[in-house]
Amino acid sequence: MKYSYILILIFIVGCKNKAEKFDIPAPTSSAYLADKLKLEDSVYYDKVLGALVGSAIGDAMGASTEMWHRKDIQLSYGYINGLTPAVREQSPEGTWEHNLLAGATTDDTRWKSLMVHYFKANGNAINPDNFTQFIIDYYSTITRSLANKDIQTNTDMLDTQIEKIDWVKEWARVAMAYKKDNDSYLQAQNRFYGGEMSCAGQLYSPMIGLITKSPLEAYQKAYDLSLFDIGYAKDITALVSVMTHMAMRTQELDSIMNAPKFIDPIGYADSRLVGRIPTTILDVAQKNVRRINELILIDSLLLNNTIFKVPTGYPGTKKDWIRQEMLYQLLEKDKRGIAFHSAEIWQILVTGLEFGHGDFEKTILFIVNYGRDNDTVAAVAGMILGAKLGYKALPQELKKTILKVNKENLGIDLEALAKEMVQ
Repeated sequence: MKYSYILILIFIVGCKNKAEKFDIPAPTSSAYLADKLKLEDSVYYDKVLGALVGSAIGDAMGASTEMWHRKDIQLSYGYINGLTPAVREQSPEGTWEHNLLAGATTDDTRWKSLMVHYFKANGNAINPDNFTQFIIDYYSTITRSLANKDIQTNTDMLDTQIEKIDWVKEWARVAMAYKKDNDSYLQAQNRFYGGEMSCAGQLYSPMIGLITKSPLEAYQKAYDLSLFDIGYAKDITALVSVMTHMAMRTQELDSIMNAPKFIDPIGYADSRLVGRIPTTILDVAQKNVRRINELILIDSLLLNNTIFKVPTGYPGTKKDWIRQEMLYQLLEKDKRGIAFHSAEIWQILVTGLEFGHGDFEKTILFIVNYGRDNDTVAAVAGMILGAKLGYKALPQELKKTILKVNKENLGIDLEALAKEMVQ
């Protein structure tokens, strides 16, 4: 009997030990995060060219009204439905000449061109060291040109070079500090464009999404190059790259829009009290668009309200305009102190993409006619949708004009740049 008790005790202890070793495994990440993109060269070229031209279309459509309020846009243009002449003074971040033709672009397209040269110079190897060196080299080339006697004796040529220096010197300051030491870099980074949380990374990060092989790689490479961003602007920079990459592999806008919710290698979603700000903004934007689309508008209460006066040239119905203006008012309620604040760019971008639901012109027109930093937002949206649709599916007249004006008047050959990326 004594031995029976001992055997029972051993059995109980043995079971207890086995139970203590038991655990439920943690879930693994979605498989597509690291799934490699594979496209035929002809398809890849069409998508890359579509991305470059789509981005330039968005940039050019916003170039004439950059930083305007939508009411001022309506007074001068009614509702913008296409390309308008860039009637504006030249500036380092804007057009480099006064009053250019319809189709002229700004620094948003110049950055896309610059990135192709960066990829070519480094064999698509992307890292902070060679990126900062590329910017320093470009800056050095321009500044050395000031020693040229022709430039010194020709004030117009001198003005042109100084404009280029003014454009890149903010970036060069951070790049040179990065090369020096960490303290210098942090100081320069937090001084960049006044120390505001600018949309710097979004000017070039969509390009990274075109050459990376997976959504996760698109995020990581863009995050590595977000050297000019601070705070969660770095996360936004990386997410724009992810969305562009996803546009290369799917026609489903929902998949493109929801990709940011699944890719978070840094762990922003685990932040105490705050969570992940960009995905919160995205979620609110999607719900705002869907709720307003579901509203039942009563003619007697809304259609005669002068607050919702339809601008000249608007292609939809009065009810369509009311819904669009309601979204504009929600965006305006959340506007930041500066129009090129990274979170504001992101909020307008995801609202516009959700509103357009994959339609290129509807999306770009929504963004451009809202105003604020509309050329930058439209350039990012145009690249995402251009990558999704491909060059062949872009509006015929818009893409023809963009290719012609950028090549002949601005010296940016978008077709040649696309071919270089494929090669």
